Amino acid sequence: MDLINSVVGAGSFIAGLMLYAGYIYANAYFGYFRLDSFAVGFDTFELVMRSLRLATLPVLEILTLLLLVPALPRLLTVLRIPARHIERLRGAGRAVARAHLVPVAAGALLLLLWRWIQPYGWAAPLLVVGGLLLGQAPAAGPRAIWERTVSLLLAGLFLVWVVALVAGQLGRQDAGSDAALIVRRPSVVILSTDRLSIAPPGPGGQDLGEGAHYRYRYEGLRLLIERGHRYYLLPVHWRRGTDPVYVIADDSSVRVEIRPGVLPKTH
Repeated sequence: MDLINSVVGAGSFIAGLMLYAGYIYANAYFGYFRLDSFAVGFDTFELVMRSLRLATLPVLEILTLLLLVPALPRLLTVLRIPARHIERLRGAGRAVARAHLVPVAAGALLLLLWRWIQPYGWAAPLLVVGGLLLGQAPAAGPRAIWERTVSLLLAGLFLVWVVALVAGQLGRQDAGSDAALIVRRPSVVILSTDRLSIAPPGPGGQDLGEGAHYRYRYEGLRLLIERGHRYYLLPVHWRRGTDPVYVIADDSSVRVEIRPGVLPKTH
């Protein structure tokens, strides 16, 4: 029963962390384009899927591997590694566990230097998390239950902070990269029965004549995202500091055509 409770508790924490990371990432990404992620509208599944973008980060992959270190001796035993090498590894692990306060102190020092270590500020709470988790190992020495509980709570809080910092930074970086290559995003052509109030630098609109049902044609737009029959569009030469994001609702007066953007050259 204790094992089941532990698995359920850990699973709930990880699920909540993924949802939180997905929200922070989406909010940072669309905030770059001056959009609110709540206004765009994402369900829980979509936010969790967006959090998987963080799985590609080497820092989080290394942290995951560190959590598997306690099981390493058993794995080496199964692989029939000589016992003397396994014992040396255990000795090194015990030494690292006894020195768990070193990364905690290093992280605390980096927190004092917060403004000078940007954009790598996430390293400070990450060191604290690593040190607190190392302190949970039996080799770190005997500790009262309340001490272990407080350490785990602090590690969880600092881990949430790490995820928030990394997800926000990654969201802004991805948005900046997409904005710089916006010409490669799907091209959008808008056909409408009435003239649309699309301010410069957007397309002025081509009048196809009174005989056309969709009389006005707008090109030179790129698709940022489509949600709930609303198309969030950017002019092809969009600039963050001055240019708008156009929101076009798909109804009977509008026809939206989505075409390929400019593809990268292949050699």
